[in-house]
Amino acid sequence: MRISTAQFYDASASSYTKNFSDLNKTREQVDSGVRIQSAGDDPVGAARLLVLQQQQALLGQYNSNMSTVNNALLQEESVLSTITEALQRASDLAVRAGGAGLTDADRTSISSELKEIEANVFGLLNSRDANGNYMFGGAKSTTQPYVRNADGTYSFQGDQTQLSLQVSDTLSLATNDSGFSVFDQATNKERTQSTLTAPATNDGKVSLSQGLMTSTPTYNSRFASGQPYSLNFKSSTEFTITDASGKDITAETTTNGKFDADTEGGNVVTLRGVEFRIDVALSEGENADTAVAGHAFRLEIRPDTLTATRGAGNASTAQITSSTISNAADYHSTFPSGGAAIRFTSDSEYALYAQPMTDGAQPIAKGTVTGGAFTVAGVTYQLSDTPKAGDQFTVSANTHQTQNPLQTLAKLRAVLDAPIDDKNANVDLRNAVASAVANLASGRERIDITRGSIGARGNSLEIQRQENTSLGLANTTTQSAIGNTDMSQAVITLTLQQAMLEASQLAFSRVSQLSLFNKL
Repeated sequence: MRISTAQFYDASASSYTKNFSDLNKTREQVDSGVRIQSAGDDPVGAARLLVLQQQQALLGQYNSNMSTVNNALLQEESVLSTITEALQRASDLAVRAGGAGLTDADRTSISSELKEIEANVFGLLNSRDANGNYMFGGAKSTTQPYVRNADGTYSFQGDQTQLSLQVSDTLSLATNDSGFSVFDQATNKERTQSTLTAPATNDGKVSLSQGLMTSTPTYNSRFASGQPYSLNFKSSTEFTITDASGKDITAETTTNGKFDADTEGGNVVTLRGVEFRIDVALSEGENADTAVAGHAFRLEIRPDTLTATRGAGNASTAQITSSTISNAADYHSTFPSGGAAIRFTSDSEYALYAQPMTDGAQPIAKGTVTGGAFTVAGVTYQLSDTPKAGDQFTVSANTHQTQNPLQTLAKLRAVLDAPIDDKNANVDLRNAVASAVANLASGRERIDITRGSIGARGNSLEIQRQENTSLGLANTTTQSAIGNTDMSQAVITLTLQQAMLEASQLAFSRVSQLSLFNKL
């Protein structure tokens, strides 16, 4: 086979170029420490590196999310801790307000401090996070979660959504807690009431507290099913209790029908998860048994309280001045659990809808106003004036199962601001103080549950942080093993390639000098 001079030069140039390129690539691998500089260097390795780099980027995002979650939890924990301290101070003041020897001025002073605490807690419930979003508004982070109504009550305007961020492929952690779950779901301990049924006129000799719930399960399973109860005093030390069916259940009380109004703790009676306190106030020299015997009280669950709100766009000035449950059976079977809306279709005709009322919603009931009043779904409403077509009212029901600490503070202040001028007012004060102390404790307990949840999320975050760190190290190690240069092998290869390049240069130089003219 004959090889022309041109072919020889082309082949030599191609071989030299390849050897030179290989040498330079190896030198770059040694200098940079990176073995795979393009997909062509190692297609399989490059594909694996791409997957690992994507995983590393995702771990970086997870780490960023972890910092966001951690900062949010720390800020929320700080706010809840401050609220807990404020409620504890309010509880101490409530206990002090119920003490003996205080004047009306003393109680007014305590009420003033409670007012400041109430305002402080109100502000804390509307706290914003580092981004300026409301902390306890749920998904409605730009809407102020709590507002104070004209009647001194408070309303929650957020929702119950719990926002979260992904911190691993399989784990997401909540960054907030809705104010509804933290504060509005605090158990109300004052769900019952006691009403004097005999004698017909209250003589002030015997009083019975409204009752405080001590056991939610027992209350739900036993007290609610047997009410209303009748407590009848036989003497100054004995009583009997019958349930709604007339069955004597005195033996179910903690004292088996006995009490001692003059002994600390001896006047406390617990019935089916509810604690009542008996107070006796007799004139000097009065026979105790004769004075107490014959008094009777009705014990029952406090009925729902209804609040009607006038629509802002109503054409008339009519207001619903009272909302009274007049038929309990109809109310429990018909009144919407989420509240109701009343829309007037004329000056005298109305339609009742379930809240929230949507376009195309069908009315639950219809009726006509008679004499400025109307009854629907077991509730009787009184109107202050004649409504007009298009007027609308919303009606919400308070079942007394829960109570926001703000409401507890507001109710206690109202009682402390009223002067104590008779025995009944003093009883009201003792009931209000006992209820406030119990409900403030319930509010702190609810907050503690949330703080426990925050701690659990913090622990999960730390565990996941360690796991992500391990995954990141493993990822980096694997990337290095695949993509980084093996220096010992690269140096040997570099030496070999350099020798080959030099050999090819020498061979070309010598072969290129061969010529028939040299033989002439």
